[in-house]
Amino acid sequence: MLDVCLLGTGGMMPLPGRWLTSLMTRYNGSNLLIDCGEGTQIAIKEKGWSVHSIDVICITHFHGDHISGLPGLLLSMGNADRTEPIYMIGPQGLKKVVDSLRVIAPELPFKINFIELSEAEKLIEVGLYTIKAFQVKHNISCYGYSILIKRAGRFFPEKARENNVPMKYWNSLQKGEIIEEDGNIYTPQMVLGPERKGIKLTYCTDTRPTRLIVKNAMEADLLICEGMYGERDKDIKAKEYKHMTFYEAAHIAKDANVKEMWLTHYSPSLVRPKDFINEARRIFPNAKAGKDQKSITLEFDKDQ
Repeated sequence: MLDVCLLGTGGMMPLPGRWLTSLMTRYNGSNLLIDCGEGTQIAIKEKGWSVHSIDVICITHFHGDHISGLPGLLLSMGNADRTEPIYMIGPQGLKKVVDSLRVIAPELPFKINFIELSEAEKLIEVGLYTIKAFQVKHNISCYGYSILIKRAGRFFPEKARENNVPMKYWNSLQKGEIIEEDGNIYTPQMVLGPERKGIKLTYCTDTRPTRLIVKNAMEADLLICEGMYGERDKDIKAKEYKHMTFYEAAHIAKDANVKEMWLTHYSPSLVRPKDFINEARRIFPNAKAGKDQKSITLEFDKDQ
């Protein structure tokens, strides 16, 4: 299962009760962070989670409301005695931007492994995660991310016996290991059925609607999507500044056939997002107004 917490839902500037953009997930003792706006550390503490276990940080783009909390977060991770390396994923130029921010955090007890993006889409395997990065349409280079938790096929003892797999290796093969003994090679496919449906979380913000978002959000268990404006008279402004309205996000959720959508990255002028959510639900009934600390646990399909 994947624990998900929307740490901050604000765009442009933090407000009382609304930190800047950030999302955190937990899976098997590993934490992943998308964006790190101002207030992210406080939001993590309020949630009761830890900065120490953050293994992957994905940055959508280099505007301040998405990355301004990063230097302090890295310092806190260092002060928590973390020594394991972390992975940082983001648009091309990521290392240069992060190194500039680290003028105030020059010495860290862990290594940062940078993965810079230039392609329209890229599949990345990092630790426990499969991450699909995809380019969106903002006024600077910007990416959305799908977090994929894969699920192995069911274990079939009869299949293991048919393939003459020694019982002592069954458990290891179920964990994905490949074993070689006396010239024989035993693989997980020799004891497992087809891969089952996993968990999919898609996150995108600071963008106009694009077909690439729909493609990468397709059949997601949860889509967390920018809804900068809820007011109907903000369409022109959304187009000018390369953002989205509630209703454009709802159409994406509908077209991608996602199970549920949370809106985030609100304009400071949007004081009460819930006032506009019912209109968005006319387009996509399972649309919800995100708020700081909104959380969910996504679980594997019990029928598979």
